[in-house]
Amino acid sequence: MQEYASRLAHYTRFELVELPEASGKKLKPGDAKAAEAQAILGRLKPQDWLVALDERGKLLDSVELSRYLAKAQSGAKDLLFVIGGDEGLDETVRQAAHLTLSLSRMTLPHRLARLVLIEQIYRAFTILKGEPYHK
Repeated sequence: MQEYASRLAHYTRFELVELPEASGKKLKPGDAKAAEAQAILGRLKPQDWLVALDERGKLLDSVELSRYLAKAQSGAKDLLFVIGGDEGLDETVRQAAHLTLSLSRMTLPHRLARLVLIEQIYRAFTILKGEPYHK
């Protein structure tokens, strides 16, 4: 993660934000998801495009993701990628999302999904810049 975060600094501002688990507050699973959704949606700014990661989302290849990043940049939008908690994302987050993205049809552990996502974001920037990383 740190390696790709440092590489991304060459192209864009990148910040990893981890919200505390709502389930740690002894809430029922549905209530924990709702609390998490409220925390996520409360961070949105008008210039943000929310990208919700969900296995039921749209599958993009690396070139398609790079085009999506370019579209966001040209529209002066900040991308906010969200990976939900253990129970997944609340429906309100998916509904608020500009894009619901799937990294795979398989369920991935959160840390692995984060790593795959940040590597793909880095790869997308190298594609946009015509740099040799993308194969």
